[in-house]
Amino acid sequence: MTRILVSFDIDGTLEVGDPPGPVTFAQVVAAKARGYIIGSASDRTLSEQRAIWRQAGIEVDFTCHKHRLRQGTEHLDCQRMLHIGDTSLDEHYATLAGFEFRYVTDLPATPEEWLLDPPRRTR
Repeated sequence: MTRILVSFDIDGTLEVGDPPGPVTFAQVVAAKARGYIIGSASDRTLSEQRAIWRQAGIEVDFTCHKHRLRQGTEHLDCQRMLHIGDTSLDEHYATLAGFEFRYVTDLPATPEEWLLDPPRRTR
């Protein structure tokens, strides 16, 4: 079975970000229900990230800083990894870590579509 990891930036990406983003907690829960390994990679402190997930009632598999995405997730042994964010910096760190990347503005509505041929885009 292929283990799939989906990582979320917070600000500009998740509905609780500052600014709020379009990804809802319901979409995150749907991704988790599909068996995806989920968590966040953000500039926010780890304690802030954990508090956001805890307040949403979602148990995540990891939290890390975006510049440490590889180190924060390598223990999870996933065959496919996707980071969702809203900036070219998110894309930069995702690419450095060997992740696929999707701009949140290009994200399809449902988690089952998130990993289908991500568009390639230059910003």
